[in-house]
Amino acid sequence: MSRAINHLLIGGFIIMTMAIPTATTANAKDLKLEIVNPKNLYDPTPNGYSTAVIVPREARLAYISGQGGQDGTGALSPDFAVQVKQAYANLRTALEGLGARPDQVAKLTVFVVDHDMSKLEVLTRNVKDMFGETLPAQTLIPVPKLAIDPMLFEVEAVVILE
Repeated sequence: MSRAINHLLIGGFIIMTMAIPTATTANAKDLKLEIVNPKNLYDPTPNGYSTAVIVPREARLAYISGQGGQDGTGALSPDFAVQVKQAYANLRTALEGLGARPDQVAKLTVFVVDHDMSKLEVLTRNVKDMFGETLPAQTLIPVPKLAIDPMLFEVEAVVILE
Protein backbone atom coordinates (compact mmCIF):
# COMPACT_ATOMS: atom_id res chain seq x y z
CA MET A 1 0.00 0.00 0.00
CA SER A 2 1.36 3.42 -0.85
CA ARG A 3 2.48 5.72 1.90
CA ALA A 4 -0.17 8.35 0.95
CA ILE A 5 -3.02 5.84 1.19
CA ASN A 6 -1.65 4.56 4.49
CA HIS A 7 -1.65 8.12 5.90
CA LEU A 8 -5.20 8.71 4.63
CA LEU A 9 -6.42 5.51 6.27
CA ILE A 10 -4.72 6.26 9.58
CA GLY A 11 -5.92 9.89 9.50
CA GLY A 12 -9.47 8.80 8.70
CA PHE A 13 -9.40 6.27 11.53
CA ILE A 14 -8.22 8.93 13.99
CA ILE A 15 -10.96 11.35 12.88
CA MET A 16 -13.58 8.61 13.12
CA THR A 17 -12.53 7.59 16.62
CA MET A 18 -12.49 11.21 17.76
CA ALA A 19 -16.12 11.53 16.66
CA ILE A 20 -17.30 8.56 18.72
CA PRO A 21 -18.97 9.90 21.86
CA THR A 22 -17.77 8.53 25.14
CA ALA A 23 -20.27 6.74 27.34
CA THR A 24 -21.35 8.48 30.49
CA THR A 25 -22.83 6.84 33.50
CA ALA A 26 -26.08 8.34 34.69
CA ASN A 27 -27.72 7.62 37.99
CA ALA A 28 -31.44 6.91 38.32
CA LYS A 29 -32.13 10.49 39.42
CA ASP A 30 -30.73 11.78 36.11
CA LEU A 31 -33.07 9.51 34.15
CA LYS A 32 -36.33 10.95 35.43
CA LEU A 33 -38.75 12.39 32.92
CA GLU A 34 -39.36 16.12 33.21
CA ILE A 35 -43.08 16.91 32.90
CA VAL A 36 -43.83 20.32 31.36
CA ASN A 37 -47.28 21.92 31.58
CA PRO A 38 -46.82 25.64 30.80
CA LYS A 39 -48.98 27.92 32.93
CA ASN A 40 -50.26 29.87 29.90
CA LEU A 41 -51.68 26.70 28.27
CA TYR A 42 -54.74 24.66 29.15
CA ASP A 43 -53.96 22.26 32.03
CA PRO A 44 -54.31 18.76 30.51
CA THR A 45 -53.72 16.79 33.73
CA PRO A 46 -57.43 16.38 34.56
CA ASN A 47 -57.74 14.61 31.20
CA GLY A 48 -54.88 12.21 31.91
CA TYR A 49 -51.90 13.62 30.00
CA SER A 50 -49.13 16.22 30.06
CA THR A 51 -48.39 18.90 27.47
CA ALA A 52 -44.77 17.82 27.05
CA VAL A 53 -42.20 15.47 28.53
CA ILE A 54 -38.44 15.95 28.35
CA VAL A 55 -36.40 12.75 28.07
CA PRO A 56 -32.95 12.89 29.67
CA ARG A 57 -30.01 12.96 27.27
CA GLU A 58 -28.45 9.82 28.77
CA ALA A 59 -31.59 7.70 28.40
CA ARG A 60 -32.08 4.78 26.08
CA LEU A 61 -35.49 4.71 24.40
CA ALA A 62 -37.75 1.75 23.77
CA TYR A 63 -40.82 1.81 21.56
CA ILE A 64 -43.71 -0.45 22.51
CA SER A 65 -45.92 -1.46 19.61
CA GLY A 66 -49.63 -0.85 19.79
CA GLN A 67 -51.27 -2.93 22.49
CA GLY A 68 -54.90 -3.83 21.94
CA GLY A 69 -57.50 -5.23 24.26
CA GLN A 70 -56.86 -8.91 23.54
CA ASP A 71 -56.67 -11.17 26.56
CA GLY A 72 -54.08 -13.95 26.92
CA THR A 73 -56.03 -16.18 24.50
CA GLY A 74 -56.36 -13.42 21.87
CA ALA A 75 -60.06 -12.86 22.56
CA LEU A 76 -61.53 -9.35 22.36
CA SER A 77 -64.52 -8.17 24.34
CA PRO A 78 -67.07 -6.20 22.30
CA ASP A 79 -67.11 -3.64 25.15
CA PHE A 80 -64.91 -0.54 24.67
CA ALA A 81 -64.19 -0.10 28.41
CA VAL A 82 -63.11 -3.74 28.77
CA GLN A 83 -60.78 -3.43 25.78
CA VAL A 84 -59.19 -0.24 27.13
CA LYS A 85 -58.60 -1.79 30.56
CA GLN A 86 -57.07 -4.92 28.98
CA ALA A 87 -54.91 -2.84 26.60
CA TYR A 88 -53.40 -0.96 29.55
CA ALA A 89 -52.83 -4.28 31.36
CA ASN A 90 -51.05 -5.49 28.21
CA LEU A 91 -48.99 -2.28 28.13
CA ARG A 92 -47.99 -2.86 31.76
CA THR A 93 -46.91 -6.41 30.86
CA ALA A 94 -44.84 -5.08 27.94
CA LEU A 95 -43.20 -2.53 30.29
CA GLU A 96 -42.38 -5.29 32.79
CA GLY A 97 -40.84 -7.27 29.93
CA LEU A 98 -38.47 -4.32 29.41
CA GLY A 99 -37.77 -4.00 33.12
CA ALA A 100 -39.57 -0.62 33.07
CA ARG A 101 -42.27 1.05 35.14
CA PRO A 102 -45.17 3.30 34.09
CA ASP A 103 -43.31 6.42 35.32
CA GLN A 104 -40.72 5.76 32.58
CA VAL A 105 -43.29 6.23 29.77
CA ALA A 106 -42.64 9.53 28.01
CA LYS A 107 -45.28 9.40 25.26
CA LEU A 108 -48.46 7.52 24.47
CA THR A 109 -50.36 7.42 21.22
CA VAL A 110 -53.87 6.00 21.46
CA PHE A 111 -56.11 5.02 18.59
CA VAL A 112 -59.87 4.93 19.15
CA VAL A 113 -62.37 3.48 16.69
CA ASP A 114 -65.39 5.74 16.17
CA HIS A 115 -64.24 8.15 18.87
CA ASP A 116 -66.80 10.35 20.61
CA MET A 117 -66.73 12.37 23.82
CA SER A 118 -68.37 9.58 25.83
CA LYS A 119 -65.16 7.54 25.51
CA LEU A 120 -62.95 10.19 27.13
CA GLU A 121 -63.97 9.29 30.69
CA VAL A 122 -62.96 5.65 30.13
CA LEU A 123 -59.64 6.71 28.61
CA THR A 124 -58.85 9.25 31.33
CA ARG A 125 -59.68 6.83 34.17
CA ASN A 126 -57.43 4.11 32.77
CA VAL A 127 -54.50 6.47 32.14
CA LYS A 128 -54.74 7.93 35.65
CA ASP A 129 -55.02 4.43 37.16
CA MET A 130 -51.84 3.35 35.43
CA PHE A 131 -49.73 6.53 35.57
CA GLY A 132 -50.95 8.38 38.65
CA GLU A 133 -49.34 11.83 38.82
CA THR A 134 -46.62 11.07 36.25
CA LEU A 135 -48.78 11.58 33.19
CA PRO A 136 -47.00 11.07 29.86
CA ALA A 137 -47.47 13.25 26.80
CA GLN A 138 -50.31 11.73 24.80
CA THR A 139 -52.04 11.97 21.46
CA LEU A 140 -55.46 10.50 20.69
CA ILE A 141 -56.11 9.62 17.06
CA PRO A 142 -59.68 8.75 16.03
CA VAL A 143 -59.69 6.00 13.39
CA PRO A 144 -62.40 4.20 11.40
CA LYS A 145 -60.91 0.76 12.17
CA LEU A 146 -57.81 -0.97 13.50
CA ALA A 147 -55.87 -4.11 12.51
CA ILE A 148 -58.81 -6.45 13.09
CA ASP A 149 -62.50 -5.61 12.98
CA PRO A 150 -63.51 -6.21 16.63
CA MET A 151 -60.60 -4.08 17.89
CA LEU A 152 -61.81 -0.74 19.32
CA PHE A 153 -58.69 0.62 21.04
CA GLU A 154 -54.91 0.49 20.77
CA VAL A 155 -52.12 2.18 22.76
CA GLU A 156 -48.43 2.49 21.88
CA ALA A 157 -45.68 3.93 24.07
CA VAL A 158 -42.22 5.49 24.05
CA VAL A 159 -40.32 4.49 27.19
CA ILE A 160 -37.01 5.56 28.70
CA LEU A 161 -34.89 2.74 30.06
CA GLU A 162 -32.59 3.07 33.07
